[in-house]
Amino acid sequence: MRINGSEILINTLIDEGVDIIFGYPGGAVLNIYDAIYKNENRIKHVLSCHEQGAAHAADGYSRATGKVGVCLATSGPGATNLVTGIATAYMDSVPMVAITGNVTTPLLGKDSFQEVDIVGITMPVTKHNFIVRDVEELQQTIRKAFYIAKEGRPGPVLIDIPKDITAKLCEYESKEPIEVKKEYKFVTDKALANFADFINKAKRPLIFAGGGVISSGATEILKELALKINAPVTTSLMAMGAFPGDNELYTGMIGMHGTKASNLLATKADLIIAIGTRFSDRVVGSRDHIKNAKVIQIDIDPAELDKNIKTDANIVGDVKYTLEKLIDLIDEKRNDQWLELMREYKALKGHKEDAENLTPELLFNSLYKDFGEDLVMTTEVGQHQMWAALHYTFLRPRTLITSGGLGTMGYGLGASIGAKLALPHKKVVNIAGDGSFSMNAIELATAVSNRVPVVIIILNNGCLGMVRQWQNFFYESRYSYTTLNRGTDYVKLAEAYGAKGFRVTEPSELNEVLDKAFNSEVPVVIDYVINIDKKVFPMVAPGAPIDDIISEA
Repeated sequence: MRINGSEILINTLIDEGVDIIFGYPGGAVLNIYDAIYKNENRIKHVLSCHEQGAAHAADGYSRATGKVGVCLATSGPGATNLVTGIATAYMDSVPMVAITGNVTTPLLGKDSFQEVDIVGITMPVTKHNFIVRDVEELQQTIRKAFYIAKEGRPGPVLIDIPKDITAKLCEYESKEPIEVKKEYKFVTDKALANFADFINKAKRPLIFAGGGVISSGATEILKELALKINAPVTTSLMAMGAFPGDNELYTGMIGMHGTKASNLLATKADLIIAIGTRFSDRVVGSRDHIKNAKVIQIDIDPAELDKNIKTDANIVGDVKYTLEKLIDLIDEKRNDQWLELMREYKALKGHKEDAENLTPELLFNSLYKDFGEDLVMTTEVGQHQMWAALHYTFLRPRTLITSGGLGTMGYGLGASIGAKLALPHKKVVNIAGDGSFSMNAIELATAVSNRVPVVIIILNNGCLGMVRQWQNFFYESRYSYTTLNRGTDYVKLAEAYGAKGFRVTEPSELNEVLDKAFNSEVPVVIDYVINIDKKVFPMVAPGAPIDDIISEA
């Protein structure tokens, strides 16, 4: 079958199992959009208000499903507007394919109208990228892009397609996706036996799970390991839900805003079993902070082993496969004294209870009580993000969708749209701060026009809360440009977009508003008004030992 490049693109996306594209049209991608129009019964397109919103929606779709998300933009500013979303996906190992148009091949490199070297720009924040200069290479390039996005440690791939390539004719034949074969050559009997020896000798083991547990589908085998050795389990932000949050062994998030239990246990453990995590600076700043423990690590990316924390043993391999091979070599343990210490630490509070006022704790407790079994949560970035991690109980993987590595304000709304379209039967809520929400609030129009009934809850404290908190602790309360004073009426803003808006100022109002919001057929914005001085506790100062905890209680 002889068809043009645009039709090859759409047909190959369908071959790869793509059912939805998030994008924004422009001159360089007109041929592609014409092909989308002709195939609208085979593939859905969601028009964002800004290309960054399209990238975040593709990212949210991917995190919610584990599938490859796809976004599309035109050349020049359209392509550069995707960069923040691509970088967000890269830092959190999210499989995504970003497709950009470009000027025709004869005009490349001539500073043509709306021309940028998007391949050069995105090279540091993609697993790989391509520019297609021959239509004969287009189909195979797309197939390779999807393979690379999924293979090994997942991540984003960019395909840049000049406009003339989208118009040229070429033979096309439908093909199955390239099979992703997992690499197991480093998961040897010797490495597994050495790993098992560390675990079997440990008296105070602590499991530290990262996002790789979710990416590899290893949540069940992780639980089996934890129960077999009776080890407390802590997670990174990316791994919330990888281990059931209501299980007795779960101690919460670790790190700068980790729970007291997780941070203190890390300093008392004699073995830390790090699984699918990279020891970022927001988790453990130095090996000196956990000097009582030996550290063993499993990760699919060899670059992450010994990069931030020197390990005593490590294995390069898929987390699920490695744990399945390891589990039969592990002895059962009781660890009674260790678990008693865990329970003592879990009883410690990092914040003061407040039953009189609107608080983050009240919000997240109410959300869990009413919708916990059926809720997918996205977040923006800031205090509200940390409150969600600390106070909401995540029971299953892929139920917290948040920007961890890059910390992208404005991420959550687009991501919630992608997640809701991927999981229409689930209730999807975006937790926002007023600063983050304002960055990409225009995507509310995307939600309304595409009838995506997400709920946005703005923890409105009238400031850039996390930055202001740092100014309070480390800059003698010099609040330089973090008090917003914008006077935005978020209820009226929601209504202007065609959404519903509610304001909550008293605890007694919350449950009724939540019930109305989650039963709405249109998007809802809830303006949840909290005190400007409300802080995230516990907290560890940057570079400080993780047991040097600043707390409110």
